[in-house]
Amino acid sequence: MKIHEYQGKQIFAKAGMPVQDGYVFDKIEDAETTIKRVQEDFNTEDVVVKAQIHAGGRGKGGGVKYSPNFDSALENAKNILGMNLVTHQTGEKGQLVRKVYVTEAFDIAEEFYAAITLDRGKGMDVFMVSSEGGVEIEKVATETPEKIVKVWIDPLLGMKSFQARKLAYGLVLPKEAFKSAVKIFMQMYQTYQQIDATIVEVNPLILTTDDKVVVLDAKVNLDDNALFRHPDIAEMRDLNEEDPNEVEAAEYNLNYIKLDGNVGCMVNGAGLAMATMDIIKLAGGDPANFLDVGGTASAETVKNGFRIILSDENVKAVLINIFGGIVRCDRVANGVVQAVKELGLKVPVVVRLEGTNAKEAQVILAESGVSIIPAVGMKEAAQKVVKAALSA
Repeated sequence: MKIHEYQGKQIFAKAGMPVQDGYVFDKIEDAETTIKRVQEDFNTEDVVVKAQIHAGGRGKGGGVKYSPNFDSALENAKNILGMNLVTHQTGEKGQLVRKVYVTEAFDIAEEFYAAITLDRGKGMDVFMVSSEGGVEIEKVATETPEKIVKVWIDPLLGMKSFQARKLAYGLVLPKEAFKSAVKIFMQMYQTYQQIDATIVEVNPLILTTDDKVVVLDAKVNLDDNALFRHPDIAEMRDLNEEDPNEVEAAEYNLNYIKLDGNVGCMVNGAGLAMATMDIIKLAGGDPANFLDVGGTASAETVKNGFRIILSDENVKAVLINIFGGIVRCDRVANGVVQAVKELGLKVPVVVRLEGTNAKEAQVILAESGVSIIPAVGMKEAAQKVVKAALSA
């Protein structure tokens, strides 16, 4: 689960980290009072107006504006709230801005990057910092990798002070700022562990002209499977920032992720889903989604899965690839037939069923009277569905 910048900063501030703070509004009639509140509470004339969406690159897209006075802040607030913000992470479609964060402003001397995530290859958390703050870390890694300092942390042992000092040394900070950075890095890692985050990123972490280190931005992603331990954070979920089909799929206990291709995929089991997407790519196609109906799929589950897949107008063909272990193939076949009849499918459907009651399933499909393309084996199924998608 992703949360907004202002929510991430609330978590950071609770942990004792110095953050660029402010207030949020979601109605334009509240803009004036919000701006004045920030100016009064932080004793400042200039403020920063920030769009709140679950995507990076907001500044380059026009979603972050420095405002030297009240009038400019109000104008920026009116322009940003309700805008369709396009960044490198939203894609061409963009994202509607429904919340605006007005914060205090700082005089910035330097910008840094800091982030923590799991290094699956090493089986340890990796804490990265860079002197190239305000820049996409992927660009830094490609063009100037020597400017990224990393330490690996055993999650069973936790972060040690010498590791935090190594990171701070890498940023070449003044004495007092160095001490502040060490403390912030320790707090940042403790927060990362305590809230079961999958990534915690600050870009930029700034050094002010009076040598203070401040968290200027906050990106926090959390492990959905651990949210039951953090009901306060679970309440921060913003469904408007999530794909509506993914939200609907979750209501039916379906694991659905939208992709950019044109071949819809329905499978049971995450491993089979990954393998199915791989073999579609090998056959020259592009998966349009990841959809796992799980091990207890019923006819109703399959029908709902079909409906969600076909809500994507890019889907030109559908591959159903089921291995009947816990789930019975005949149950899936009945769901396929029901879906085809009720939804009036206009795209070709390729079906490959193996395992429990596969023969019974083949009979159901053959006698159904619906137009379905049978396949034996994953390779044949992938070839047929890619061909069908290209023909469509």
